[in-house]
Amino acid sequence: MRSIAICFSGVALLAILLLSQVYPSGYTLVRLNSDGAGKAILSAVVPDGERICLTWHNSLFRLDVTEVFFAQGGILIQDQVTFSVPGGPPPPRVSARDVEDLYHTGGAFDARGLARPFSRIAYRIGEIGNPRIQVSGKTAVLRDEAGFGGRVILTASRPALHEVIFPR
Repeated sequence: MRSIAICFSGVALLAILLLSQVYPSGYTLVRLNSDGAGKAILSAVVPDGERICLTWHNSLFRLDVTEVFFAQGGILIQDQVTFSVPGGPPPPRVSARDVEDLYHTGGAFDARGLARPFSRIAYRIGEIGNPRIQVSGKTAVLRDEAGFGGRVILTASRPALHEVIFPR
C-alpha cells in the first residue's frame, strides 16, 4: 500500500513538472510590475487578439493619449496611437511611418495599423499624466501603484500551461 502511494506521488510530481514545461499557443501572459519594489501590479493570461489599452494625458501638448496593443503569440503588438484634444473634434488620420515624429512634435493625430511588436516596455510615472492600463477588464492606475517618478514595467511572454489552467 505504501509503495503504491509513493509511486502515485512520483507520477503526480512528474506530471506537474511536465505541465510546467508546456507552452500552449494562442495565449499571452501580460504582467505589470513596479520596478522599484518588484511588486506585482497586474497579471493576466489573455487570448491572442485581446486588446490592451493605455491611456494618459500628455501635459506638454495638453493632449489625451490612447495607445492600443493586442496580444499575439507571447508579445504585444502596438496597433493604434491617438493624440486628441480633450473634448475636441476627432484627430486627423496619419500614416504609421509618421508616428515617431509626431510623438515628439505634438499635435493631434490618429494612427492605426502600426504593427509595432513589444515584449517589454518601461514607463516612468509623472504627476500630471495619470496613466492607466486596462487588461482583460482590469484597470491599473499607474500613479497609485508606483507613485510619482516611479517606474512600471509591462512585459509579455508565452504562458506555461499551468498559468493558463490556473490563472492567479
